[in-house]
Amino acid sequence: MPAQARRIALPRAARIGIATAVTGVSFALPLVTAISAQAHTAPAAPAASAAAERSAAPAAQEGYRVVSGDTLSKIAAVGNVEGGWHALYEQNRSVVGADPNLIFPGQRLALPGRAAAPAKPAVPAKPAAPATKAAEPQAQVQVRTEAAEPAEQLQTQLQVATPTQVVTATPVAAATSGFVAPLVAPKRGTAYGVAGSMWASGHHTGQDFVASTGTPLRAIANGVVVKAGNGGAYGNEVEIRLADGHYAEYAHLSSIGVKIGQTVKAGQQIGLSGATGNVTGPHLHFEIRNGSEYGSDINPVAYLRAHGVAL
Repeated sequence: MPAQARRIALPRAARIGIATAVTGVSFALPLVTAISAQAHTAPAAPAASAAAERSAAPAAQEGYRVVSGDTLSKIAAVGNVEGGWHALYEQNRSVVGADPNLIFPGQRLALPGRAAAPAKPAVPAKPAAPATKAAEPQAQVQVRTEAAEPAEQLQTQLQVATPTQVVTATPVAAATSGFVAPLVAPKRGTAYGVAGSMWASGHHTGQDFVASTGTPLRAIANGVVVKAGNGGAYGNEVEIRLADGHYAEYAHLSSIGVKIGQTVKAGQQIGLSGATGNVTGPHLHFEIRNGSEYGSDINPVAYLRAHGVAL
């Protein structure tokens, strides 16, 4: 037998079978690879969707923490609360209590539905990422809505939102709430609620404003004069019944410029400050009362701030 390898002749059917088997393997490999790649990449879309939902969760559910100087009116105005401070008060009656004019730093208020904010210009789409970064995770989705402003950001807005109010001594147009301060450029003296034996109730029933004799005093809102004369320890006094049922009391006047039964408008001059009655010097003693008589007082500064007056 020759030394070279012998060539074995196979039947035609056997040769076709071997060729088919080898060709089948060459086609099967790409198919398995494609299936494996699809199995690893398919969950990416749900992951990105879940991240977007987490980013879109409204941070406004955290509520709002009251800081010094806040009022329901200011919070409702800057927070764009539908229904204004009335809706805000109804939502938080259990926290605030019976008097909506009295809120205290540290109280946590829930913010009800907010009015729709003006539409903002569409943000241009960012250019597509280079092809080399196509395999990077795409779960960094950021969603921002006006309703999701953090409470801390809202507090920052509140501290700068109220402009300085400029008024004159003559009758002027009231603020948008219909209220003004009892005198121009008010400078506060002894605060409401200060304890002391010099007061019959055991505490200061009003807010004192620094005012030299002859300073014009103004009606804080529309109302009817119910007192105009000497009030004993209050000296010359004027009391106005306001449209919401509260009473505004002005004490120690040097001059009275209105009469009982007279209707007055917000900003109208009602008299001049002085030092009559039980005082140590000229100033305006100003009260807000639930009723006409002594002892039904509430915090006048909180009341005015709740009606949009900056003090």
